[in-house]
Amino acid sequence: MNFVDLADVSVIAGKGGDGKISFRHERFVSKGGPDGGDGGDGGDVVFAASNDQNSLAMFRYTKQLKAESGQPGGNKRKHGKNGRDLIVNVPVGTVAKAHGDEVIADLTEDGEIAIIALGGKGGYGNAHFVNSHRQAPNFAEKGEPGESFNLVLELKMLADVGLVGLPNAGKSTLLRSISNTRPKVANYPFTTLSPSVGVVDVDDGSSLLFADIPGLIEGAAKGKGLGHDFLRHIERTAVILHVIDAYVDNIADAYIGIRQELGAYSRELTRRPEIIAITKTEGLDNEIITDLVAGLRRVVRRKSTPILVISAHSGQGLKELVFAAKRIRDKVLMSKSAKSEADVYEYRLPGGTTQAWQVKRVGARSFKVTGKQIERFATRTDFNNDQAVARLMDILKRRGVLHELSRQGINPGDKIILADKGEITY
Repeated sequence: MNFVDLADVSVIAGKGGDGKISFRHERFVSKGGPDGGDGGDGGDVVFAASNDQNSLAMFRYTKQLKAESGQPGGNKRKHGKNGRDLIVNVPVGTVAKAHGDEVIADLTEDGEIAIIALGGKGGYGNAHFVNSHRQAPNFAEKGEPGESFNLVLELKMLADVGLVGLPNAGKSTLLRSISNTRPKVANYPFTTLSPSVGVVDVDDGSSLLFADIPGLIEGAAKGKGLGHDFLRHIERTAVILHVIDAYVDNIADAYIGIRQELGAYSRELTRRPEIIAITKTEGLDNEIITDLVAGLRRVVRRKSTPILVISAHSGQGLKELVFAAKRIRDKVLMSKSAKSEADVYEYRLPGGTTQAWQVKRVGARSFKVTGKQIERFATRTDFNNDQAVARLMDILKRRGVLHELSRQGINPGDKIILADKGEITY
């Protein structure tokens, strides 16, 4: 399977079922009362993070994620069946964004779930509206539509250590030497075809996740080559491991160049703990190695940054590298404040909370009423049913909307427009 770390999909939660208009018909009962049941709620679109998934490849062909709608209510007060939630398994490390760059879910643990789009509420049946003044209501509510919007999915790898370096620096060879992963490589500036994660066992019984980020070229942070696509994967790593080829023309410039690309993408990356590994050193004499280390030490800002000399082919320095990575990773984890997060992340579209209403004259004889709560009532109203419209007018009166319309000079025959849900003649 090809690695896919970016995808566009549309999500559509289930519509709520309509309420039922029904009256009881029984033998020996001359006038049965209203018994229409409520509609079922629409299903939610839910993401579940799973370690069994390793890419967003499924979204190449599945561009729409739609949950089941609720069933309408029945007679004898029967409640409509709720729509089934749509559970979508996504890789751990998936970030879901909507409305530009607004992050609505960031799934970082196996088994974590996020409610992405909420299903619509079912409409009330006419049995719900019986009161002392309304003995036989002949109307019911419509079900609300479910939330729907376009979504951008990104996959950001979760790893303890991120390997960065110039093309052909030897990162893939290093990862093969210390783990059981086998990165796919090719002979062009971005030598690694896709980011790879390898599990590295430590002698104390623990393990580390190493991520091999494709080789960076100048301008990668601006989107040159594939750099911008892959730089996102370094954002989640606790430690950045610079792998530098001992045979480059200028070892200090190689290190500085990579840091500049990281900083151009995100200044925060330049503040991450680092390890520098000079690789391919088998066969070099000690004097050359000493000069290489000294050249790097002059340009490294943090004097505590380890500079190690390794060889993936001979195994030189690999054990020391792994222990250094574990020591720094553990220190990073200890410094992070513990954050208590809910297991379920519920997302509401902007404006999803209850808002005050607004009235605005939009023509010589028309007024527009907006506001989340008022619009929800309008969505559930059957504008072809006089009793349903009368109930909506009663709601507008109780909430002070009719008073404001009167203050703004509404006259009989003028139109009341309820957003894009419908209109009423005053």
